[in-house]
Amino acid sequence: MDGAGERSLPEPGSRGSRAGDDMEIVVNVGGVRRVLYGDLLSRYPETRLAELIDCLAGGYDTIFSLCDDYDPGKREFYFDRDPDAFKCVIELYYFGEVHMKKGICPICFKNEMDFWKVDLKFLDDCCKSHLSEKREELEEIARRVQLILDDLGADTAEGRWRRCQKCVWKFLEKPESSCPARVVAVLSFLLILISSVVMCMGTIPELQVLDAEGNRVEHPTLENVETACIGWFTLEYLLRLLSSPNKLHFALSFMNIVDVLAILPFYVSLTLTHLGARMMELTNVQQAVQALRIMRIARIFKLARHSSGLQTLTYALKRSFKELGLLLMYLAVGIFVFSALGYTMEQSHPETLFKSIPQSFWWAIITMTTVGYGDIYPKTTLGKLNAAISFLCGVIAIALPIHPIINNFVRYYNKQRVLETAAKHELELMELNSSSVGEGKTGGSRGDLDNLPPEPAGKEGLSWSSQLKISRSDTFIPLLTEEKHHRTRLQSCK
Repeated sequence: MDGAGERSLPEPGSRGSRAGDDMEIVVNVGGVRRVLYGDLLSRYPETRLAELIDCLAGGYDTIFSLCDDYDPGKREFYFDRDPDAFKCVIELYYFGEVHMKKGICPICFKNEMDFWKVDLKFLDDCCKSHLSEKREELEEIARRVQLILDDLGADTAEGRWRRCQKCVWKFLEKPESSCPARVVAVLSFLLILISSVVMCMGTIPELQVLDAEGNRVEHPTLENVETACIGWFTLEYLLRLLSSPNKLHFALSFMNIVDVLAILPFYVSLTLTHLGARMMELTNVQQAVQALRIMRIARIFKLARHSSGLQTLTYALKRSFKELGLLLMYLAVGIFVFSALGYTMEQSHPETLFKSIPQSFWWAIITMTTVGYGDIYPKTTLGKLNAAISFLCGVIAIALPIHPIINNFVRYYNKQRVLETAAKHELELMELNSSSVGEGKTGGSRGDLDNLPPEPAGKEGLSWSSQLKISRSDTFIPLLTEEKHHRTRLQSCK
């Protein structure tokens, strides 16, 4: 580029600088040298690179406000930035949009775009989704860290009732907080299993007894065990409701609705048994009680509160509605087609089991799902061929959407583990930074800490979040000493 002297930048401070469209701008970003032209950069005048065209007229103060270093001999601007991210940002001037390459951290790339003064509206839509996903992950990590900090810290300004409320909520909602809380969580888990087993054992005729009218009812011992379990579930729900920080959100939560459905049938049945006979016939009361007792199966869903695997499975199914709908559509089309073909092909046989197309739906369902009870089966050759084809199509239709559902489950499960580990890592870094600041043993000297700019006024409550923001960096760079506050041109090239 030595022969391009006529089109290169003039000396700093000269008033006759030709900031024209044919001007050459030489930049060195992280050791990668690039020659750009004024007509290219002037397409987006609000960016940092476009400001380099007229920066020499303002002297060295203006130059160093835009770059890290400048070589007057080579007339070259030096930037201590990520060269890979710069290769993506420079695409804006050629193609009108920015595309983030694979392997670059979305948050770091956003910081690079902010440095080069490139608006996020120029970022491609597919890259915006990655940025939004990463931002949600960081917000989730910050939320988990905040919850842990809230648990560790105690506000002395709060009243006794508020502190007691927090302790009860922490005791019941966070088993990992203490050993007694873990014991209570295990006990609640065992009582859910016991109540479910009791509900099943109550239907065994050998374990039932006859009442005064000769009807079979549950054994009194099983009823007592179930009453004790329901009493525990009721006490647990009421304590969690009273200690909840947001009672409306608590009442409308899905898992808490499941808790209500698990204990409500017991009290409704108890009310109908003692008071319903006065308002309606005894037969109707018994039928209503029997229907309510069926709702006791909802208590098995309480296990999801104590099992992260069940919660992950629920989320995976929730995220896989499209794949599940596709599976149901495949099966519905196949059931309709093969049941109609089976009915038509079996009409020639005198002892056909296919009486109608709606009745053939049952045969098509158990065949395509590879169950095959054998209560309905084809007897003609064409009917057997149709059954074989429906079986193969059913296997393919079921297998195709299963892989995305499994991927969603694995992705969410791994993501939760990563977020949990990242939250603990952030806390460890915050504790390490706090101890380092207290002892004056950071990467630089004690004087470096004194030279750091103070926190803005009115943001005392954000000190932990500022430490969190510092600890998010992938690599830790020690503080520079007083003699090395700025990188030299050789260090930039390295």
